[in-house]
Amino acid sequence: MIKINSLTKRFGEHIAVDNLSFDVSPGEVLGFLGPNGAGKSTTMKMLTGFLTPDGGSASICGFDIQTQTLKAQQQMGYLPEGAPCYGDMRVKGFLEFIAEVRGFSGAEKHRRVASAAEQLALNEVMGQGIETLSKGFKRRVGLAQAILHDPRVLILDEPTDGLDPNQKHQVRQLIQQLASGSNKIVVISTHILEEVSAVCSRAVVIARGKLLADGTPDELEARSRYHQAVTVALENAVDSQGLLALPGVLEVEQQRDGKLLTVLAKPGSVIFPSIGEYAQAQNWPVRELSVERGRLDEVFRRMTAEEAA
Repeated sequence: MIKINSLTKRFGEHIAVDNLSFDVSPGEVLGFLGPNGAGKSTTMKMLTGFLTPDGGSASICGFDIQTQTLKAQQQMGYLPEGAPCYGDMRVKGFLEFIAEVRGFSGAEKHRRVASAAEQLALNEVMGQGIETLSKGFKRRVGLAQAILHDPRVLILDEPTDGLDPNQKHQVRQLIQQLASGSNKIVVISTHILEEVSAVCSRAVVIARGKLLADGTPDELEARSRYHQAVTVALENAVDSQGLLALPGVLEVEQQRDGKLLTVLAKPGSVIFPSIGEYAQAQNWPVRELSVERGRLDEVFRRMTAEEAA
């Protein structure tokens, strides 16, 4: 449903997006990751028809974004970075205006507005001016306008920016509901890595406009040096040097004055059973023993740092 082929954008001498290519299939929630200045928002703006590429192409549901712009835009809902809205309008009037732009009128228009307001918990502010709202409420108004027409493709640029933890949870639940059991696509541009683990079925990482990685969150976590690492929480510090002699152990990290050990595994090794047996044999005062899937933040930092270097 989304095809991006060799997409390129320059601003003067600066290459913001560099020959970027990937597809997104129905039913996927794609996390589009990168540090600030990586080219995420520029890619989003080209994908939605607000910026013209200098090279390459993009299509939404088979409609080329450059030659069939309106038909492509009809298939998508878009929440831009910062959720820009008309500040001098009231929330209800703004959503009704967007519904009319999308071609709805009469009872259907009111039904669409009421449904979006309910989903985003906006009923208490429907009579307020948008400029008087908090950043979090403005973000929710922006998301409401994006889902009014039940789009096949939902493109969200930093959707939970400015929301408190409860509101973030609510928006993530909504994203999961929109994508669950449907042929819709949701693309989330974010630098919040917990967002990827919480809602995304796939993640693409870019830096300096280039594609660095593409895979499921589990696949990216498996690239972490902490993949299959074992965490040992202890009542008091112990001598952990003996762990380094165990097969498959790469390194031992200590925190909390030696009361928390992180035992790193060599690539391809599973060390959890032997760590448990060793701790029991040494009669260590273990409070907790757990194995890690990997750390997405560590993978992200390493890949983007390597690209910057």
